[in-house]
Amino acid sequence: MNEFVLAIGAALWFGILTSISPCPLATNIAAISFIGRRIGRPGYVLSTGLLYTIGRTITYVLLAIVLVKGLSSMPVVSHWLQKYMNRLLGLILILVAMVLLELLSFNLSSGKLAQWCQKRAGGFGLAGALLIGVLFALSFCPVSAALFFATLIPLSVKHSSAVLLPTVYGAGTALPVLIFAFLLAISADLMGRVFNKVTQFELWARRTTGIIFLAVGIYFTFAYTLGLGVYF
Repeated sequence: MNEFVLAIGAALWFGILTSISPCPLATNIAAISFIGRRIGRPGYVLSTGLLYTIGRTITYVLLAIVLVKGLSSMPVVSHWLQKYMNRLLGLILILVAMVLLELLSFNLSSGKLAQWCQKRAGGFGLAGALLIGVLFALSFCPVSAALFFATLIPLSVKHSSAVLLPTVYGAGTALPVLIFAFLLAISADLMGRVFNKVTQFELWARRTTGIIFLAVGIYFTFAYTLGLGVYF
């Protein structure tokens, strides 16, 4: 039980880290500008932020259900994962750490998609926020792809949680936008000050998480992949 609680906390942290990383943050800024169009109507701003959160969360849950249930329903794959997951985890964590520490990068641009989504969703009213949440969740960047596919999905497979962990992750990815929507409904100036603090916190949080992932990945590599667990 305690291990699953830790998994829930990890899923939430992965979601928050995803949302404040540079590339996903760009789409979240676009979402905030969309949400803030009716700044004179606080109720509308908050409703839009909530629908955006729901859109992102539903998308991640559906993706996770397909991936987790698909892997678990194939006995050969499921048995292989149970047998070799710890061995793979070391390499996976090291690769994710390299992405978080910007030692490894690949190009997945979502800037044009964000602009296109804003223009298209503008005519849908409140439902447009739900649509933007769905589309922005699908516009994976290097960090979000690494955290979702390489950390959340293996974690969900390990705990047979195709709904709860992805739901927590999805809520985490949209949590800053929901908070900014609340701040925007109160004061645009206050939102600006908090946003500057978030961008400063992101660098520290991403690098700290990357270092932890690297250390754990090296440990798993020695302990399970190389079979040197007796020395650790």
